[in-house]
Amino acid sequence: MNKYLLEIGTEELAYKFIPSAMNQLKEEFTKSLTEYSINFADIKVYATPRRLAVIIEDLPEQQKNTKKVFKGPIISIAYDENGNLSKAATGFANKIGISPENLYKKDNYVWAEIEQKGQNVKDILKVIVPEIILKLKGTHFMRWADLDIKFQRPIRWIVSIFNNEIVEFELANVKSSNISRGHRFSQTDVKINNPDSYLESLEKANVIADAEKRKQTIIRLAKEKAKEINAQIVIDDELLEEVTFITEWPVPVICSFDEKYLQIPEKVAVTVMAVHQRYFPLYKDGKLLNKFITMSNYTGSTFENIKAGNERVVTARLEDAVFFVQEDTQKPLKDYINDLKGVTFQKGFGSVYDKTLRIITLSEAIAKQLNVPFDTIKRTAELCKADLVTKLVFEFTELQGYIGADYALRSGELQVVADGIKEHYFPLNADSETASSIEGQVVGIADKIDTVVTVFAEGRKISGSQDPLGVRRAALGILKTVLHKNLNINLSQLFMQSIELMPVNIEDKDKLFNTVKDFFDQRLVIFLSDKYSHDVLEACISEKDVLSDLKDFILRLNIVSDMVKRENYSKFHEAVNRIIRLIKNEKSFSGVDSDLFNSPAEKSLWNEVKNIDESKLSYVELEEKLFNIIPFITEFFDKVLVMDKDEKIKQNRLSLLNVVKQKYTKIADFSKIVF
Repeated sequence: MNKYLLEIGTEELAYKFIPSAMNQLKEEFTKSLTEYSINFADIKVYATPRRLAVIIEDLPEQQKNTKKVFKGPIISIAYDENGNLSKAATGFANKIGISPENLYKKDNYVWAEIEQKGQNVKDILKVIVPEIILKLKGTHFMRWADLDIKFQRPIRWIVSIFNNEIVEFELANVKSSNISRGHRFSQTDVKINNPDSYLESLEKANVIADAEKRKQTIIRLAKEKAKEINAQIVIDDELLEEVTFITEWPVPVICSFDEKYLQIPEKVAVTVMAVHQRYFPLYKDGKLLNKFITMSNYTGSTFENIKAGNERVVTARLEDAVFFVQEDTQKPLKDYINDLKGVTFQKGFGSVYDKTLRIITLSEAIAKQLNVPFDTIKRTAELCKADLVTKLVFEFTELQGYIGADYALRSGELQVVADGIKEHYFPLNADSETASSIEGQVVGIADKIDTVVTVFAEGRKISGSQDPLGVRRAALGILKTVLHKNLNINLSQLFMQSIELMPVNIEDKDKLFNTVKDFFDQRLVIFLSDKYSHDVLEACISEKDVLSDLKDFILRLNIVSDMVKRENYSKFHEAVNRIIRLIKNEKSFSGVDSDLFNSPAEKSLWNEVKNIDESKLSYVELEEKLFNIIPFITEFFDKVLVMDKDEKIKQNRLSLLNVVKQKYTKIADFSKIVF
């Protein structure tokens, strides 16, 4: 079968754009080929800093012939009183280019069917490929020369071949061809004879175009190089991806720096190497070495200049770090607290010092709810933001918390306080760990609640592209911490307390509370959607303040998830939802008067229901009792007319059903379950 290759050659692309562009290319080609009814077996995407490439497998030569059906006027308009086609019908036929006698009747309308002959696939590619390239989206797109189009970086060459034939088009003053380019240092033109030879041809020119192969090559080469000096390498996924997308031909080089720089906090040295310089730190027996691996994008055989250049750069950065540490540690961490008064948290919402005071107050409330000692939690809350005004954190902002922990220990603070300072920022992202210390958990929750409430108190909007102060991450961090650490706290109560602590006048505190609560409810559903079905989540969250007791919410989720799997759930579902439908429009209910019963079915149901005290039963016990009364509910509906002509009897029966409903809603709103 046929294969098509597209390669877009550019100046060096921003590495963060490349994975997104790969996904977009696959999605857009899939969408366009489907719209044109062109079958294909697979779409493979490749990328380096200087190219984005697509290979589409098993394409036909010719697009399928297609039939298009057009709906015309209604019969009464399409024909006159003599049964002849009207001007409306003939006009419809002429408009779509068929003879009027080829119209046909169906479903009280006239219709037309046109068979369209499939086009040559190469001709279609000439049209859709430039459109797809220009559909790519990302940040920092640019114009160059005097062109009107924008792309992430200037386009320098385009390879476009169908088997061994060039599919010609022009974009950005560049004509497509079968000539690619090798590694920048080689300056080699590479003729691509066909899509099957693409990867091999480029590799001969020092380009590994397959990103996954390049990534695995980096891992293998780095480990082999580390082994040469009896060292170990810990490969961070984010760093690995970045290095993968800034190299075409990765070659490892071992570099070193003076051992004296190991005296600074390890996290600082690692950040300098991995985050700022894209180096892989090396370890021996779990301890950081004064050596690292840089993955050069190089085709030569001499590395002295590469080694010297990287060592010079890292030494300068580490020297800065040493200076900052020496300056910062001339006074204890607690002496930085007062400096927070000069740092604005959010305009109108006080300084970071003011935020710290709110964190202390909220932390105390959480500690009381958990019934845990407050002394170390309070100290953690007092110091948790102090490192923000140190020189080292000003230079390395990503180290906030880590530096605070190190400086706390240097200042003689307890280890648990230092751990809490570091961990109160946890989790750092959706996949990272939560705080292990109670100090980090409590202070972290207090800090994040204050941040979320502040954002909503400001009236700022949360959208797909806007996440002020990272409130989505903050909410997720709170929920993960509470659930993973099994903390029995009332978040709703804390939200209201946080609102009361806001340093601005809030006219409608209840409205703000509901906004914050709804936001957390939404994040909670999203967070748990991998484990529980959406309808079960909605059923258990409906009309309940689940944030006041997340442990209870999880218990009910597990119970309902098991309930819907039971063989007799269909009868349960039918009975419960019949009750819900009957009483949903009733606004008030009186007490149940057994003297008004005139059917044994009423009495039987009442006798069963009134003996169920849901306040004293576990959810498992309540579940069993609720399943056991289903036959009595079924019998009630079979033998009793709820909407009796006698208003008293009718209201009494509705009240009985409401009592039954309350037993079920203790667990969930089963009307939300899709069954």
